[in-house]
Amino acid sequence: MRGKKILGIIIGLALLLACIVVLRLRSDKPVGQRVSETSRLIGGPAFEVQVGMPAFNSGRAPWEIPGAILGYDHGPRFDQASPGAQVGTIAADRIELSADGGWDVLIETDSEGRLTQGTYVAFPVKLGGRALKFNCRPADLSVGYLHTTARPGSDEFDGSFQLEVAICKNAVSGKTAAWPYQPLKVRGSFAGVKTQEER
Repeated sequence: MRGKKILGIIIGLALLLACIVVLRLRSDKPVGQRVSETSRLIGGPAFEVQVGMPAFNSGRAPWEIPGAILGYDHGPRFDQASPGAQVGTIAADRIELSADGGWDVLIETDSEGRLTQGTYVAFPVKLGGRALKFNCRPADLSVGYLHTTARPGSDEFDGSFQLEVAICKNAVSGKTAAWPYQPLKVRGSFAGVKTQEER
């Protein structure tokens, strides 16, 4: 009898794990693909920036962890539809994106394609139920990239970037934070954007 109970628990846990995996796979459509489709559908510029926060050891409140595990809450993000969203300068080696609420992103590379010291990501986040804003720098300038492609016969760019941030300052106090506990991956993708797009 006890063996059947244990077997039932194991099967139940396996089914739960399978459901979580399926939900994660369905929600993990590549950012670049989503942005390209959005740009095509709206007939204009599109972009998305995502700060990935792990489910555990990220400062999340306990009640936020199930959403992270199930793939509903990947972390802070913004896109072209966010209030105040705009593109600053964009070139082969630089992109600036911003939005209301504390979003400010500058990705810059040198002649060898490595991230520069000027690269930073500022973003709002809730930690333990508190709304905070951080200004973060790359953990390692050799980890990350910015890929841009100019559209032929146009001043518009498509591309993507990725980096890891770990050195963060509280935007209000200016003090270096004891967070994040591990580097956070920041991913972005853009399509049909050009310098100083009006929105």
